[in-house]
Amino acid sequence: MPGAMDGKREETVRNKCAACFRQFNKVEHLVEHMRISFHSVHEPKCGVCQKHCRSFESLREHLIGPLPKVECARVFSVRGCSFCLNIFENTSALRYHRDSCQYSRNSGLASRISRISLQNSTGDSQAVALACTMVGGGNDGSIDLCARVCLIGEDENIIFHAYIKPSILVTNYRYEKTGIRPEHLRDAMPIQQAKRRIQDILCNGEPVWKIRQRGGRAKILVGVGLDHDLACLGVEYPSFMLRDIENYPPLMKTSKLSNSLKYLSQAYLGYDIQNGIQDPYEDSVAAMRLYLKMRSQPHPRDYISGSGEARNRDNFPAWRQRELERMSPEALLELSGSDYYCWCLDSYK
Repeated sequence: MPGAMDGKREETVRNKCAACFRQFNKVEHLVEHMRISFHSVHEPKCGVCQKHCRSFESLREHLIGPLPKVECARVFSVRGCSFCLNIFENTSALRYHRDSCQYSRNSGLASRISRISLQNSTGDSQAVALACTMVGGGNDGSIDLCARVCLIGEDENIIFHAYIKPSILVTNYRYEKTGIRPEHLRDAMPIQQAKRRIQDILCNGEPVWKIRQRGGRAKILVGVGLDHDLACLGVEYPSFMLRDIENYPPLMKTSKLSNSLKYLSQAYLGYDIQNGIQDPYEDSVAAMRLYLKMRSQPHPRDYISGSGEARNRDNFPAWRQRELERMSPEALLELSGSDYYCWCLDSYK
């Protein structure tokens, strides 16, 4: 009887996912789990037990949530950074790291005046961040119209900033949120001119139809709700060049819904934004900082597992079922790939 129990326990351990540690009674259930979970080395991972999590919010719950893993929570409380969720060797290393991990709201904004250089040059920036301020149009003021736009580089310098004159009548200036009055738009830049300026900055001398994901001169565009902002501006840009904070799986809620930029700034940058009138410069800085933090994740340089192609490529086909069932959990994890494009790969371009 004890021998049978030991055999069953051994079988369960063998059927344990090497990424999320979920256990299965049968090996075929483990294979099916790997087929649909898209685990990869690009997922957020606990620095104590090495468990893979789908998002940083899931990792946060694992470490400091209402029901955390006890040992992981104990170690994290002493040597863990509450912003990037990494674990460090000692408290001295943690203190040194925290100075660079926690941003200040004023670090970019205090020198804002000296950073305004309205020019098309983006310098060495591989990416630019965009944020818009919307006023209302239509009979009830519910149609979003772009009235102010800001583009910054990776150094947080302003590349382009302007008030925009919408093509239709503004019926609600939404002053409490936007701070925009009619006089701001009286002599504002026509939206068609702003559209051309933004398109020129993004394409950086390349025709839109020639832009490619790797190796070109065109800029990566960072922001929140980029599809909506670009549609309001009338700007067309390839989707593979967009890095939308709102839709990036590691930054989403455990329910797979989007987190607000305000929350993400508090949780991962360490400062508050959007306290009162919306400032597109402040929003674009927060978006750029989050993007750079995600891009700098120390993942293995593995384009195949992090490119998002696993969604379209079946690494666990039914005809290999018997072969897959003979593999170890670690070998199954090596075979698996992410279903989203990991931004760390941008640093290898």
